Amino acid sequence: MSTSSPEAVKKLLENMQTDLRSLSMECKKKFPPVKEAAESGIVKIKTIAARNTEILGALKENSSEVVQPFLMGCGTKEPKITQLCLAAIQRLMSHEVVSEAAAGNIINMLWQLMENGLEELKLLQTVLVLLTTNTVVHDEVLSKAIVLCFRLHFTKDNITNNTAAATVRQVVTVVFERMVAEDERYQGIVEHPPPVQGNTNRRSVSTLRPSAKDAYMLFQDLCQLVNADAPYWLVGMTEMTRTFGLELLESVLNDFPGVFLQHQEFSFLLKERVCPLVIKLFSPNIKFRQGSSSASPAPVEKPYFPICMRLLRVVSVLIKHFYSLLVTECEIFLSLLVKFLDGEKPQWLRAVAVESVHRLCVQPHLLRSFCQSYDMKQHSTKVFRDIVNALGSFIQSLFILPNLGNNAALSAPAGSGAQGSSQGGLGPGGINGNQTTQAAFEYRGTWIPLMTVSVQGSAKATYLEMLDKVEPPSIPEGYAMSVAFSALLDLVRGITSMIERELAAEEGAAAEFRETHPGQQWQPQPGAHQVWEEMVSACWCGLLAALSLLLDASTDETATENILKAELTVASLCGRLGLVTPRDAFITAICKASLPPHYTLTVLNSNAASLTGKSYSILGQTVQIISPSSESHQQVVAVGQPLASQPQGTVVLTSKNLQCMRTLLNLAHCHGAVLGTSWQLVLATLQHLVWILGLKPGPGGVLKPGRAVEGPSTVLTTAVMTDLPFIANILSRLFESSQYLDDVSLHHLINALCSLSLEAMEMASGNNKEPSLFAVAKLLETGLVNMDRIEILWRPLTGHLLEKVCQHTNSRMREWGAEALTALIKAGLAYKHDPPLAQNQRLQLLLLNPLKELSNVLHADIRQKQLESVLQILQSQGDGLGPGWPLVLGVIGAIRNDQGESLIRTAFQCLQLVVTDFLPTMPCTCLQIVVDVAGSFGLQNQELNISLTSIGLLWNISDYFFQRGEAITQDLEREEEALQKQAKEKGETLNRPFHPAPPFDCLWLCLYAKLGEMCVDPRPAVRKSAGQTLFSTIAAHGTLLQQPTWHIVVWKVLFHLLGRVRTSSTTADKEKIESGGGNILIHHSRDTAEKQWAETWVLTLAGVARIFNTRRYLLQQLGDFFEAWEVLLNHIQSAALSKNNEVSLAALKSFQEILQIVTPVRDWDKAGDAFTAIGVPPVLIDPLSAYGPGRPLVRSDSLVERLMRYNGAELQAPPPGEESALEDSALWWSAWNTWYRTGTDSTRPPSGPTEKFSFIPSQPFLTALIQIFPALYQHIKSNFSMEDLKKLGVILHGAVSVPISSDASPFILPSYTEAVLTSLQEAVLTALDVLQKAICVGPENLQVMYPAIFEQLLLFVEFSCKPPQYGRMETKHVANAKYNQAEWVALNYVPFAERSLEVVVDLYHKTACHKAVINEKVLQNIIKTLRMPLGLKYACPSESTWKLAVSSLLKVLSIGLPVARLHASSGKFDTMWPELANAFEDFLFTKSTPPDNVSIQEFQKNEAIDVEVVQLISTEILPFANFIPKDFVGQIMAMLNKGSIHSQSPSFTEAEIDVRMREEFSKVCFETLLQFSFSNKVSTPQEGYISRMALSVLLKRSQDVLQRYVEDERLSGRCPLPRQQVTEIIFVLKAISTLMDSLKKTQPENVDGNTWAQVIALYPTLVECITCSSTEVSSALKEALGPFKDFMQPPVSRVQNGES
Repeated sequence: MSTSSPEAVKKLLENMQTDLRSLSMECKKKFPPVKEAAESGIVKIKTIAARNTEILGALKENSSEVVQPFLMGCGTKEPKITQLCLAAIQRLMSHEVVSEAAAGNIINMLWQLMENGLEELKLLQTVLVLLTTNTVVHDEVLSKAIVLCFRLHFTKDNITNNTAAATVRQVVTVVFERMVAEDERYQGIVEHPPPVQGNTNRRSVSTLRPSAKDAYMLFQDLCQLVNADAPYWLVGMTEMTRTFGLELLESVLNDFPGVFLQHQEFSFLLKERVCPLVIKLFSPNIKFRQGSSSASPAPVEKPYFPICMRLLRVVSVLIKHFYSLLVTECEIFLSLLVKFLDGEKPQWLRAVAVESVHRLCVQPHLLRSFCQSYDMKQHSTKVFRDIVNALGSFIQSLFILPNLGNNAALSAPAGSGAQGSSQGGLGPGGINGNQTTQAAFEYRGTWIPLMTVSVQGSAKATYLEMLDKVEPPSIPEGYAMSVAFSALLDLVRGITSMIERELAAEEGAAAEFRETHPGQQWQPQPGAHQVWEEMVSACWCGLLAALSLLLDASTDETATENILKAELTVASLCGRLGLVTPRDAFITAICKASLPPHYTLTVLNSNAASLTGKSYSILGQTVQIISPSSESHQQVVAVGQPLASQPQGTVVLTSKNLQCMRTLLNLAHCHGAVLGTSWQLVLATLQHLVWILGLKPGPGGVLKPGRAVEGPSTVLTTAVMTDLPFIANILSRLFESSQYLDDVSLHHLINALCSLSLEAMEMASGNNKEPSLFAVAKLLETGLVNMDRIEILWRPLTGHLLEKVCQHTNSRMREWGAEALTALIKAGLAYKHDPPLAQNQRLQLLLLNPLKELSNVLHADIRQKQLESVLQILQSQGDGLGPGWPLVLGVIGAIRNDQGESLIRTAFQCLQLVVTDFLPTMPCTCLQIVVDVAGSFGLQNQELNISLTSIGLLWNISDYFFQRGEAITQDLEREEEALQKQAKEKGETLNRPFHPAPPFDCLWLCLYAKLGEMCVDPRPAVRKSAGQTLFSTIAAHGTLLQQPTWHIVVWKVLFHLLGRVRTSSTTADKEKIESGGGNILIHHSRDTAEKQWAETWVLTLAGVARIFNTRRYLLQQLGDFFEAWEVLLNHIQSAALSKNNEVSLAALKSFQEILQIVTPVRDWDKAGDAFTAIGVPPVLIDPLSAYGPGRPLVRSDSLVERLMRYNGAELQAPPPGEESALEDSALWWSAWNTWYRTGTDSTRPPSGPTEKFSFIPSQPFLTALIQIFPALYQHIKSNFSMEDLKKLGVILHGAVSVPISSDASPFILPSYTEAVLTSLQEAVLTALDVLQKAICVGPENLQVMYPAIFEQLLLFVEFSCKPPQYGRMETKHVANAKYNQAEWVALNYVPFAERSLEVVVDLYHKTACHKAVINEKVLQNIIKTLRMPLGLKYACPSESTWKLAVSSLLKVLSIGLPVARLHASSGKFDTMWPELANAFEDFLFTKSTPPDNVSIQEFQKNEAIDVEVVQLISTEILPFANFIPKDFVGQIMAMLNKGSIHSQSPSFTEAEIDVRMREEFSKVCFETLLQFSFSNKVSTPQEGYISRMALSVLLKRSQDVLQRYVEDERLSGRCPLPRQQVTEIIFVLKAISTLMDSLKKTQPENVDGNTWAQVIALYPTLVECITCSSTEVSSALKEALGPFKDFMQPPVSRVQNGES
């Protein structure tokens, strides 16, 4: 209920009346005046109540009168009355019905009571009520009231004192509250007159309003009183204590800062009065040194705890609230504060000072102001720095200095100290079981417990609150440390959170600005940053020194955590502000704490060196950065090996190390963006920790707990084992979080990892110890998570892995480098980039480039990795490689022979995959690279199967080209246009292999060139396979090439290849190759390199020849076909003349192939066949078969048209004209020359005495050579001259003369008994046959060649008796050749000679009458040649020979003699007759004897032959004697004569004599002789002469024989004559009887007289023979004598005879 409600007023009136009544009752007896006053007061009240509606107001107006009775009552000094009156007065006051005057009266009355010492508590109460309920008391009245309270404070009564103290405090507060209320009331209503500037008169308070004036006066006097001066306003003060004054000052300053800040008068008071006062009061504390000698010049006043402590409280308030006013003064205060922390000050002083510092530390804005006002000004004390450093050195001093004079440390003082230790004395929970260890710091033997002193962020002081203590309290051990520790943490927390808030606000503003002003640059306020940086710069050294020391000394996990958190926060803040040195220093501290003590890690040491040795002076004190000692008793959780190049002992990790490691991970994880170059420190440390803990990288670079085997010395406790996966996980998360870093930070991270990796590599380089793979693994991990911006880190990342790691000597290191690199590339290609890789060629090439670079690494394991990853890339991303193909193919193709098989095999797998799956997806420009790569696999020599398979791949590739020809052509031509355009712009010429062939053709040419290279590979199998593929490809797909390209194919591919093969073959090694690979047997035909090359040569030559054959018309349209033809022939010739039978024979086969070129069908109807031949399906052709060569096609560039374009050359024969005919004949003559040169060189016998190894051509070769001639001749016959025929003859003769090597003879020679020709001999005869047939049907002028042919054939005929010699070679005749003795065996030439002879006869039969044959004396030559076998007769190598010779002679003569007679007059046959006579002579009277084994039947047959000859003479020669030279006839006669009385050899047996005597022959001779002797057809005297001559010779011979016989018989006596002689005589006798018969038959006129005389003269001799003893002779004699009876006639007269 409010005091002004009617009920309250009514109650008040009632109460007042009651009070007055009570008063009058009490005073009735003793104090009548009072009674009267009371009663009149009742009346007064009633009157007021009756008269006024506003009762309270009326009461207030009349309050002096109303109060009067009560005042009088107090004056009685009677306790009961006084109490009653005071209560009544208080009731009035509480209803605010007391006027100013009344109040003054009340105060005066109270003062009297006070002086009398009555009702002191009631007095205080009344004053309080009076001042608090209203504001009527002012000025002196107020001051009197205040003094009254003060005086009551100093009474003897404790309760009164305390109550008075409280009242004073309240009253002081009321005064200031009134002022604040007054200010609020006047706010904004009245403008103040401006305050007078420079007002020095402290009494000039005229400008202040009433309440303000009171406050001012009060405060001023408080200062006076504390300073022990007389007050100005508070008149009547009798005594005052400083402590109470200071408390009051503090409370006013603390509670009403606004007053001082808003009113200049008050500010002035602060500056002029308060500050000097404080400084003055501090002096004893400043000068005092604990433990200083008493011999100092002047005794020093000892510091007094209560004052000192209160002063510090005042200072705290001043700094807190009035810092802006009192900048200079605060500087002094703060410096003083710093001094109080000094070790020489008393413990309690240091404790309260540290509490004061703590109070400052929780006010970051204040700290910032210090920094701005002092540290950032020139020539000013660096106050902020000093505060931090003071804290630092304070903490250090606690560890270093023993706690002097404070042995009762642990007996906790009363009050909050004890409370503090009970709250936080124990460390955080029990660590092991029940044993509770108190949280503490321990350093170099100093153990300091840690207490919980205040909640974080608030400075709850203990000793600054001990206002009741007069003596300095004892400080528990560890209290100061705990406060300092809290102060440090709060300082860090406050500053960092403040700066970070402001940074965040600034960043927010910046972002907003960018949104609203997109184009402009955000300009932050420069000042703010400066302040932040200055604050950090000022405090970091001290902080670091203190925190490092504490961290080192901490034994409590929570404390450690807090310290680490502080270090982390500062480090990250420094990073954000770009303060590198402090950032690195803090990070180094954390790093060092993570590692075992004294662990050598260069990065940290070098960084720390820049800090150690610096000390920061604080007013003569120094704070030294103490290096950690780490003797703290921490729980050991792991023992491991240090990561160092030289093996060292083991190192120990404690749980604190791991805790620090976690902080480090946390730092890197959350603040990676600001680490910059410190990444190096962080990562180096992590690497070492990871190593000591034995974590090893797994796939993707994630670290896993390694194998325990890592080192016998690695010991991990279970505690750490459970922690390891967590650590590994954070490590991974740390690098995963790199995806949130900005580009610059990311680069810092990568650089740090790279340099770390370099270090690890250096360590691992000298040995094959397990290297530290931390850096490489993390590079990989970082790369993998930053795929979206891989471009910015790709080069440094891959560059490092490539140039350094993959080339490292340590295999494990290399392996990981390659693993990382390939994993990155694979991930990069698989990542879904934006834009996709297909549209971002540059990125794709960037990603693939390192893969290519890996090829330069020489280590096989790296290449293996590279190729495996290529395989995986192909399998997963093969379709999307696009422009990356050249790089990938480059990698596949970068094989060298010094790499092992497995590498090549892997690479080849990749290639196979490419060829089978990816040819259609790659750009056409890469096809050439595919060809090159496949080629390089063909040429590698490590793995034969791969070489062979790669050739197969090339075939598949060619098939692909063929099938996709059209598409490829279009793509390539587009590409070509673009390139040409570029080249033109640059002004260069387009440089491309096989330019200017069209690009598609170039692709083919590259393929051909590659296969060509493989055709000269050192390995025979590769050559063979490549050769077959090359020619098959050209055959199958050559049609796609444009005509001009064929020029390149011929010259640059085929001839180039032939040349190389020829060179290699001719220089190949002839050494025998031992069986390859142990169990592989090599056939003897391939057992030298030379023989293996021979096979290649054969294949190549055949292939080229086939192409020339099948593509003849196409090639002929090239300008230089003739040159090409010449070159090809030259190759054929050199192959044919090579000393290898296989090659030479094959060369001839190729020669045959190119010569048997049939003119292709010229008819357009055959176009279809041609298409089918080149593999175009007929479907394409049928609908178009109507077009002719000139008609344009409907479809542009259809397949058929292209084929027409390519094949036109083949399908259209050149128009039959002179030119092509001429050209043809030139080609044929060129071929003839080649044939001639080949023949001449191969059949020319060796000149000197032959060495063992001289080369002799084989029979099949010669056969083939000769067999070529007929075909060739068909084309050159028109111009074939005699000269050429001679050349031919030489070759044929030479060929036939070549012997056979003995090891081949069984296969070529027929057995001796068979008369069979070898194929070579057949071929020779065929060649001559072709010639003579051609001559036969040819023009006249050809017939002059007949004689030459005869001559050639006759030469061959001679072979029957005289085998040809081949140089000076010794050959054995086949009959007596034991195959193993003779090197060379001559052929059996008889069948050949005989066949030749038959040919001669045959030919002569046809040509006997030809002029040339007559003129060239062919007949004579035939006879001359036959003379040899005829003369040898039985001595001929073969019996058949002379028989054939005879029959041939007979045939020839039967044709030739008539011709000879016909031309007798011309004399062309003159020389023939003597030859013929000699031939008859040699044959009929041979010098050779028949072999002994000739049977009688044989002999008779042979005789019959002789008889035939004589018959020829009798029929063909003698009847024409008049046409025949006389000498010849004479010779014939003599011969017949000889034959008619032929004497035989004496070797016959009796039984055979009749047969062997050739009686039949003799008889025929004789008859012939006689027949011609008595011929009655004598047409010329010459003929008669011949007959006569013949007869006389015969008779004379008979005479001689008979006479010799008679004599011999006589001489021999009884002995029988030799058989021979007997036979002869019998023969003569028979001849005589025959003659007698002939004479009988002849007309007498035909017989010459001389003849008769000779016949008669025989008679006596015959008679003489009668005496002979031989019965045979006797019987023959009878027959001879018998006919004489017919001539016995009587003689006729002479005359008659003479007349006739």
